[in-house]
Amino acid sequence: MLTLSGFAAAFGVASCCGLPFLLATMGIGSAWLFGIASLAAPHRGSLLVAGAICLAGGAALFWRRRAVADACAPGGLCAKPAMRGMTLVALLAGFALLTIGYLYA
Repeated sequence: MLTLSGFAAAFGVASCCGLPFLLATMGIGSAWLFGIASLAAPHRGSLLVAGAICLAGGAALFWRRRAVADACAPGGLCAKPAMRGMTLVALLAGFALLTIGYLYA
């Protein structure tokens, strides 16, 4: 949940300036981001802080869960490699979006 919240906050921060610039560089239209950017732009500072806290918390829990793998039940959701992989991808994408949003805005 922390990873998803951090990713959403980072997407909101990056939707203002950084993400449209990156998408335009790749030749992809970014007009659809205008609605998200207009809602997120006034709250850029709080979204940066919330995104950083949520992503750092998600990364800490992910790291702790990998260190104590036997704490998860054998059939539990956290035991599935696909879930761990998706969490790692979301963490990396969230940190990338947060960095883009911070640098380009």
